[in-house]
This record gives sequence, C-alpha cells and structure tokens, in this order.
Amino acid sequence: MRNIIAFMNANIHRQLSVGDLADRVQLSPSHFRRLFRQQTGKPVTKYLKDLRLERSRNLLETTYLSIKQIAARVGLTSISHFVAEFKKAQGVTPSRLAGRYRRIDA
Repeated sequence: MRNIIAFMNANIHRQLSVGDLADRVQLSPSHFRRLFRQQTGKPVTKYLKDLRLERSRNLLETTYLSIKQIAARVGLTSISHFVAEFKKAQGVTPSRLAGRYRRIDA
C-alpha cells in the first residue's frame, strides 16, 4: 500500500479511479478496496479526498496560488465543490484560511 499511496500523492492532480489504482497493484477493485481499508482505516475514495484537502490546506498556508490554481493542483475541477468540501472538512472557506496566512505583519 505504501507504493500506491506514494502514487496517489505524486498524481493527486489526476483523476484517479479505484479501478486504475487496483490495476497498478494487479488486484481486482473489490479486493483492492478491502485491503486498502484494512491497512489505512479508510475507504480509497475517502483517503484520496482527505489527501486532496490536506494538500490544498498546505498550499493555502504556504503559497500565494489562487483558489482555482490550488483546486487544479489537487485534481478538483469544480471550484464550488472544492470550497464546499474544504469548508465542511476544515470549518472555514479556503479564501478565509488563505487570508489568515497572507497578511503582512507591520
């Protein structure tokens, strides 16, 4: 699973399906789902979503990229969906979080 998680991290900007990931490790999608959940404690899709949201949070905190650029870098094409998922997970919108880190202290 370490290899597949590394692959997910390196390809977070791409649309990754369970079938594609299972093919990479030569398992059936159902077997892959079961093993992945056993080893990570999360379903594949939840793990990938959390990975994308964590990466987007890191980019918001450490870069001056726009919300649209960040969404694209983590493989999300719908800005409204990204904002809603981010707010649900983080309790704050991406733009509000970015504002916290982008202030210039006098």
